Amino acid sequence: MSASWSWFIILLVVANIVGLVVLLFATARRRRGDAGDARATTGHVWDGDLEELNNPLPRWWFGLFVLTVIFAIGYLVLYPGMGNFAGRLGWTSNGAAADELRETNAKLEALYAGFRGRPLADLARDPKAVKIGRNVFANTCAACHGSDARGAVGYPNLVDDDALYGSDGDTMLASVLHGRHGVMPPLAATLPDGGVDDVANYVMGLSGRPHDARLAELGKPRFETICAACHGKDGKGNHALGAPNLTDDVWLHGGGDVAAVRTAIVDGRSGTMPAWASVLGEDRARLAVAWLLAQNPHDAGASAGAPAGATQ
Repeated sequence: MSASWSWFIILLVVANIVGLVVLLFATARRRRGDAGDARATTGHVWDGDLEELNNPLPRWWFGLFVLTVIFAIGYLVLYPGMGNFAGRLGWTSNGAAADELRETNAKLEALYAGFRGRPLADLARDPKAVKIGRNVFANTCAACHGSDARGAVGYPNLVDDDALYGSDGDTMLASVLHGRHGVMPPLAATLPDGGVDDVANYVMGLSGRPHDARLAELGKPRFETICAACHGKDGKGNHALGAPNLTDDVWLHGGGDVAAVRTAIVDGRSGTMPAWASVLGEDRARLAVAWLLAQNPHDAGASAGAPAGATQ
């Protein structure tokens, strides 16, 4: 703050305090009415004889106002409030926030130290760890994946047995910390002469959904030539690539019909899971994953034999 602005604020504060003191004492004197009448009124009369008196404040009330002025002056001496004058105590809001942050971080460090280094499967069976992980998930992840982690269109269900990159704890932790970016390129140009409809119907047949059997038969060799590179010849997907299983009843982008599959083939798909390592840190990320594993005991058991920190 410049010196001129500092002096402006100081003069404004002092003028306000002085003005309030003058007003306070000016209204504290007892007034006399006209022609020596002992009663002072505001001059307002209702119903012919109902008058409004203009008496000074009671002494106890006046004393309270005086105390507030004294308190204000004492506060301005001890704390910042007069331009660039920092106050005798040297208190600042930034300093107070930093002290609170250090205190909070110290408490969190002591809390997380009890969970650090333990296998994710063990954390998934620890009620205290699961409770903290639930709060971490609710504050950070629920905006996309839902409060129950069951996802939405375009956001995967995190508590079922179907996962693009694998549903074991260590793989999930890698996804949280480092993020994921999955892309399916548009493939209409590689499937001319009705090939898009043929493949779309073949994909529907893989999962047992309604489809045109004749078109599906035509689409099979096209699928095995082009699509199998990512989804596998049997259509069961590839965790290493994040390619989904096309033979189950899970549809990340909704639909589950020929039209939806056709849209995916023609326009492609793209999805990004941001990396949360810099926001959550490994301790909180591990607890969030532990909560997810606790919602699906099958996955928690599958993670039991994996070494801590391993990724797939």
